[in-house]
Amino acid sequence: MGDMTTEGASISAGIDLSQFYQVFFEEAGENLDNMEQLLLNVNVEAADDEELNAIFRCAHSIKGGAATFGFSDVAELTHQMETLLDKLRRHELQPNAAMVDVLLQSGDALRAQLGRHQGSGAAPVDTTELLTRIKAFVEGGAAPAAAAPAPAPVSAPAPAPAAVTTGTRLLELQVGPLADMSLADNLVELFKEITDLGTIEPLDAGQGSDGMRRFKVLTSSTDNDLLDLFTFHVAREQVKLMPLGPGFGFHEGAPGAPPAEPPSNDPGYGFFDNAPGVPAGVAPAVEAEVKPAAAIVPARPATPAKTEAKPAGGGMDQTTLRVSIEKVDQLINLVGELVITQAMLAQNSRELDPALYQQLTSGLADLERNTRDLQESVMSIRMIPMSTVFNRFPRMLRDLAAKLGKKVELVTQGEATELDKSLVEKITDPLTHLVRNSCDHGIEMPEDRLARGKPEQGTITLVASHQGGSIVIEVRDDGRGLNRDKLIKKAREKGIDAPDTMTDAECWNLIFAPGFSTADVVTDVSGRGVGMDVVKKNITSLGGTVEIDSAEGYGMKVSVRLPLTLAIMDGMSVGVGDECYILPLSSVVESFQVQADTIKTVAGSGRVVEVRDEYMPVIEMEKVFDVPRFDFEHVSSIMVVVEAEGGRVALLVDELLGQQQVVVKNLEANYRKVNDVSGATIMGDGRVALILDVGSLVRRSRH
Repeated sequence: MGDMTTEGASISAGIDLSQFYQVFFEEAGENLDNMEQLLLNVNVEAADDEELNAIFRCAHSIKGGAATFGFSDVAELTHQMETLLDKLRRHELQPNAAMVDVLLQSGDALRAQLGRHQGSGAAPVDTTELLTRIKAFVEGGAAPAAAAPAPAPVSAPAPAPAAVTTGTRLLELQVGPLADMSLADNLVELFKEITDLGTIEPLDAGQGSDGMRRFKVLTSSTDNDLLDLFTFHVAREQVKLMPLGPGFGFHEGAPGAPPAEPPSNDPGYGFFDNAPGVPAGVAPAVEAEVKPAAAIVPARPATPAKTEAKPAGGGMDQTTLRVSIEKVDQLINLVGELVITQAMLAQNSRELDPALYQQLTSGLADLERNTRDLQESVMSIRMIPMSTVFNRFPRMLRDLAAKLGKKVELVTQGEATELDKSLVEKITDPLTHLVRNSCDHGIEMPEDRLARGKPEQGTITLVASHQGGSIVIEVRDDGRGLNRDKLIKKAREKGIDAPDTMTDAECWNLIFAPGFSTADVVTDVSGRGVGMDVVKKNITSLGGTVEIDSAEGYGMKVSVRLPLTLAIMDGMSVGVGDECYILPLSSVVESFQVQADTIKTVAGSGRVVEVRDEYMPVIEMEKVFDVPRFDFEHVSSIMVVVEAEGGRVALLVDELLGQQQVVVKNLEANYRKVNDVSGATIMGDGRVALILDVGSLVRRSRH
């Protein structure tokens, strides 16, 4: 198996298939995701034909590509899955939950196999147990169904080509008319190299009068599989496959005539419904296989995994384009530079007389508008819907609930809400932990729920929505909620200060203390050393906040608020001495002029200011950042109130310089980590301004 990739490439006499590998792996991944979604949504009691066909198509697409590239382990597993799915969609078997489980596990195995072929370095996947289980399902329901096939409903659409045929069949393969007849020879070579395809031999000495070359094919492969293979060499409309008719030497007793074929004088070849003498088990399969010659699919670019029409809502269509993330990031960086240059031009043009330079100033105004539009459209390329994150939870919850013996339903809302790709990748782990937490600690066992008058099936709801310049993701459950007394008791055991006078909100926040766990029994689900403190730390590092709300006995809600993107943000610039600092606009609450006497000094804990009967800590920016001063008499008189992590502080600054969009540059990557600073930007006049980390300033005031 180790050299499978090279083996796959050698199959294509004269064509290097490795150029298609990436497309195959990407599309196989899409098909697996699609199949998992469809399997999770399938209603076992009353499975919809269209759903079963769509699941079958996903497996079929992966098998077609895998066979072409010579990934025989993938092809073998998908072939067995196809056999089972084919019986399900023909109603020869009744689907049940165990079948869905085995198909989902097969999907996991396929992922691992494909990862290995992509070079993940993982050990080979042992699928013997899966294959045995699938075969047991196939055989368990096959015997009675074969004896009396269910009559096909008259109005049903024609079934899709079957995946598996029992026994071999004879086909006539027509190739041409071609300019280069060596292509037909390529097909013959290809056939001979792939031993399990069957046998092929020419039906006549050479080219027919109509320019076609004809071959006799003895195979158990489906029309679709053969056509998928051939279209790497020959345009699809130049190949025809049809049942082999009389007149080609197949009179009775001819050498090489298959014994199972009906006599040649039977005009229907015995393959109509309920025909006498049809070999057992062949009729349904072949009847689905035989297609009129005209029904050959028109030619299309040779991308291996695109073997069938995609199920609705899945995969790519002709209007999408795959672009690597590096290219998009490079584009975003260039637009960032453009924004900076445009700001510089705007700043320098302010001194010009608009009457004299009318065209220049109107051109600069246009440039500003275009730059902003360009920036927004480039940013939108990076935005992907939350559904990509939400889609991984149904499967995880299904497995987790089964393990814990609970009944849980997942409801998602706002899947179309978009978020920056870099954030989506980083938010997935914290959300996964919150969902697992809800299932493990929140939702009670079915009997406990019934005893409390709740439905035995618990509900976990994921909601995403836009609020202002940020996205809010909520994880809610209707479980047992948080117990205030238990939390306070646990906190005191850990040596955390928890007075009885705490508000509920402060009490719920105790969960975020490092190493804090309310689990009575540490299970392998929740007690993995990843506490809520890690979740909070991860979200805070993205410039986000987490809030908890709970009602004991009714459930709890965790709200995660994040900026939409980390690349560009709206900022408010403030001046301190000769320096300029940027505050994230989303954190700024208000600003006001302050008289020196309204600032009070509190013994031991610094200074506070009274704002509408509320005292908040004062942070003097020039002291925090050691800003040099040359006008010694100057007293800072402007306060900007900012909030983060549930706390507010008042920053003492010299002046407010204005609002603008700033391109965030990573300071850590370009210099080193600086306390209280989350990044830097380049201003219109070319100076570097530091972007302040408001969360860090709030934490500083608490200490």
